[in-house]
Amino acid sequence: MYLQKINLKNKYALVTGAGKGLGRACSIALAEAGATIIALSRTQSDLDKLEKEIKKIKGKVIKVNCDVMNYEDLKEKLDKIKIIDILVNNAGTNIPEPFEKIKQENMNYLVDLNLKAAFNVAQLVVKKMLKNKKRGGSIINMSSQLGHVGMSGRNVYNMTKFGIEGLTKGMGVELAKNNIRVNTVAPTFVATPMVKRFFKNKEFKKLALGNIPMGKLATESDVATSVCFLASSASSMITATSILVDGGWTAK
Repeated sequence: MYLQKINLKNKYALVTGAGKGLGRACSIALAEAGATIIALSRTQSDLDKLEKEIKKIKGKVIKVNCDVMNYEDLKEKLDKIKIIDILVNNAGTNIPEPFEKIKQENMNYLVDLNLKAAFNVAQLVVKKMLKNKKRGGSIINMSSQLGHVGMSGRNVYNMTKFGIEGLTKGMGVELAKNNIRVNTVAPTFVATPMVKRFFKNKEFKKLALGNIPMGKLATESDVATSVCFLASSASSMITATSILVDGGWTAK
C-alpha cells in the first residue's frame, strides 16, 4: 500500500488566530481529519461559534481565549496544555501602505504580530514537544506568496513573511533530529473577509488576479487541505520548506 492517508486521530493541534478566516478553516479541516483542536483566539465569541461548527462534525475542541501578543498570558495559557502535536502558527494581518508613508505604529504592530508573536508561539510549543519527545511534532507557519516575492504597497508584510520563511528553514534544520518537522504554507490571495475588503479596490483586484496564472483566488479549503497534509505523517519526509498555494504567481 503506497497511498498514505491524512489521519490525525489522537493528535492535538493548536491553531492560532482560529476564530476567523484561514485559522477557522484550518481548525475545521484538522478536526475533520480527527485531531483535537486547541483553538486560540483573542475573541471569545469567535471561539464559541467555532466550537459549535466543530461539534457539528463530532469533533473535539479546547478553547483558549488569548492574544498572542501578550506573552505572559500566552505562556500561562499554553503551560496548562499537556500535549501539542501540531501547531498551525496562523495569527497575523496586513496593513497595506506605500513605502514612504508607512507609519511607525503600523510597522511595529505588523512585526510584533506576524513575526515576534509567531516566534514566541513556536518556541513555547517546541519546548512542549521536546518534553514529549516520543511524539515528535509538525509545525506549520502560515506564510504567503509575499514571503517569496515582493509586491508594491506591502513592504512590511513582505518583511515579516520573508522572516517567517527564514525562521522555518532554521527551525526545520535544527529540530529535524527531534522528529519535529517545520514548514510553511504560502497562499496567494484567498477568498477570506480580509481579502474581500482589499478587492473592493477594482484596480487592485485586476492587478492581483492578473498575476495569478490560474486566474482565480485560492479557497480556504485549498489552504486548509495543504495544512492537513503537512500536519500528517503523509508528509513525513517534508521539512524546512514551503508549499506554495499560489496558482502559479511565484513561478513567473
